[in-house]
Amino acid sequence: MGSMNTDATVPLDDLPAAPERSSSLVRKLIQVAVSLVVLVAIFWYVFKQVADVSEVWAAVRTLTWRENAFLALITVVNLLSYWVVLVIATPGLGFVQASVLTQSTTAIANSVPAGGGIALGLTYSILSSWGFSRSRATVSIVITGIWNNFVKLGTPILALAILALHGQPGGGKLLAALAGLAGLVGAIVVFALILRNEAFAAKVGTGAGRWASSLLRAFGRGPVTGWDRAVVKFRNRVVGLVRLRWVSLTVSTIASHAALYAVLVTALRVMGVSDAEVGWAQVLAIFAFARLLTAIPLTPGGVGVIELALIAGLTRAGGDSATVVAAVLLFRALTYVLPILFGAFAYMYWRRNRSWRGTAPPLPPELSAAVEA
Repeated sequence: MGSMNTDATVPLDDLPAAPERSSSLVRKLIQVAVSLVVLVAIFWYVFKQVADVSEVWAAVRTLTWRENAFLALITVVNLLSYWVVLVIATPGLGFVQASVLTQSTTAIANSVPAGGGIALGLTYSILSSWGFSRSRATVSIVITGIWNNFVKLGTPILALAILALHGQPGGGKLLAALAGLAGLVGAIVVFALILRNEAFAAKVGTGAGRWASSLLRAFGRGPVTGWDRAVVKFRNRVVGLVRLRWVSLTVSTIASHAALYAVLVTALRVMGVSDAEVGWAQVLAIFAFARLLTAIPLTPGGVGVIELALIAGLTRAGGDSATVVAAVLLFRALTYVLPILFGAFAYMYWRRNRSWRGTAPPLPPELSAAVEA
């Protein structure tokens, strides 16, 4: 998936919510200030306590042109991989259109405080300008969000299981992996039952509404209503696409996450962090748990937080401080900074290009009834 944080909370379109809180300018300024303080503190700690800037720069300058070329190739594959996911999840969307949409929204999500919400709105705007209905856009957002979250939650489980099978220290690793796997399987089973049975979908919505109402009651807010209808509508919208494309969605989403992991492993190896120092399974575990931190919106795209988690984990696993810092910063430059730059050009292209306006083809008959419900 092109960036560490493009994957966000899955919105259920039309889900009735509690009364909206007014977003004040003061709150936004506080959020920006907190993000900046966290970011400065993290990078100050890294370069003062973990590695010297001159050592990091010296490590980066050791790369050969072949290593740079291989890094560039892996980076391009990483970018392309999420465009494939979006094409599969959005019937009628072209591959080049997917690149413009992905890079534009990723740039917003990764560079602006609370950028996830703005990126969501931009997704609807771009797809609408191309002739995709709100229902089709919602299906795309929901499906990609669910599949990305499943893979993101499943990766730490897989990594812990691999480490346990390799005999890595820590007897609780296998137990934690099994417990996490049970939770993930449970979530997938509930999701499958929602898609399979409309009555079950309504029951899930009713139960979730009761839980949300009891939680809101503790804060003096009124109950939510209509969640059963919302979940049923969600089910009707996605069931057709999932039945026809769940295999391709699963394979492409896993490939997208694997491509991102491959960029990190490649950066570590070309910088000199060998497999003997930090094995590929250890890298996978550190990578997986670091990505989970993006759920905490301290900074846009987890910038600073992700770097600190990766550096701390990799150095503790046995990597040299200077080379690890250099590799992590190189990885983030390729998967965080570069997509933002591409996104700026993609956004300007979308604003200027009129040839795609209103050109979305109609849905195939097997999908139209469900998606447009």
